[in-house]
Amino acid sequence: MSILMVTGIEGARNCATVVGAQLSMEVEVAEGRKAALAALRRREYLAVVIDETLAECDPAAAEKICDQAGLAIPMQINFAISGASRLVREIRAALNRREREQTLARRAAAAAIEAELKTTVAGLLLHSQLALNGAGVPAAVADRLRMVADLAGSLRQQLSAPSEAHR
Repeated sequence: MSILMVTGIEGARNCATVVGAQLSMEVEVAEGRKAALAALRRREYLAVVIDETLAECDPAAAEKICDQAGLAIPMQINFAISGASRLVREIRAALNRREREQTLARRAAAAAIEAELKTTVAGLLLHSQLALNGAGVPAAVADRLRMVADLAGSLRQQLSAPSEAHR
């Protein structure tokens, strides 16, 4: 993936080269709104760094760029007072923050799915056992219910094992 810098300042390409080398990423420079929007239509970026002076002069353009950025992290930095080292620090911090947030989101999603599965399996186990305890259950149906109960019990143990390992 790469980073898009949106700025019209002189020396932006040199700055992009330094930033790209320090982050080991490709850094593309767009000199204005039209170029930035065209670049965003062509490909995905990890981050879109917009020059703060451009954002102040044309807030609608900056908003449009952020809207079209997709999953890229939108950032506003004053290129006139920020050197390449500060840009690198800011971009690296934003990318690290995004990675932490994605890890937390994955963990939360996994926990939600695990809880839902455990609830469903417990319901299968309970209802199959209740059906087995009922009167007048034909032998063929009872065999299938036992199989369902056994499978649900096995799945329940498998779902419980990872949770206990993390404690």
